[in-house]
Amino acid sequence: MIGEHRAVAALRVFLALLFGILVLFQVMSLPGQFAHMAQENPEMAYLRWPATAVTVFWVLCAQVVIVCTWKLLTLVKKDRIFSAASLGWVDAIVWAVAAAWAVLLGVFLFVGFNADDPGLPLLLFLMLTGLTVLGLLMVVMRALLRRATILRTDMEAVI
Repeated sequence: MIGEHRAVAALRVFLALLFGILVLFQVMSLPGQFAHMAQENPEMAYLRWPATAVTVFWVLCAQVVIVCTWKLLTLVKKDRIFSAASLGWVDAIVWAVAAAWAVLLGVFLFVGFNADDPGLPLLLFLMLTGLTVLGLLMVVMRALLRRATILRTDMEAVI
C-alpha cells in the first residue's frame, strides 16, 4: 500500500507538471510557432489558423485525459475505483481520445491528398495508429472496470 500511495503521489506531480507544460504550449508556443511559419512560407500562410486551432484542440484533449486521470487517482486513493463514478471518468477519456482521433484522421486525409513527399503522411499514419491503439485499449480497460465494479457490488451485497 505504501508503494501505491507513493506512485499515486508521484503520478500526480507529473500530471500537474504535464498539464502546466501543455498550457504553456497552448497559450504561448503553438500560436507563435504557426505565426512564424506563416511569415517564413507565405504560400502556406492560409494554414496558420486551422493548424493553430487543430493543435490547440489536441492539447485540450490531452488536458481532458489528464484531469480525468487525476480524478481516477482520487478514487484509487479513497478505494472507490470499482464504483460507477469511475466509469464516467473513463468514458470522458475514451471520448477525448475519440475526438482527437477523428480530427487526426481529417488532418491525415488532408495532408495525404496534398503532400509532395511521403514523410509527413507516414508520420501522421504512425500517430493515427498509435492513437487507435490507445483508444481501443481504453475501451477494453473500461469493459474490465465495469466487470470488476459489478463483481464488487455483487460481493458487497452478499456480505
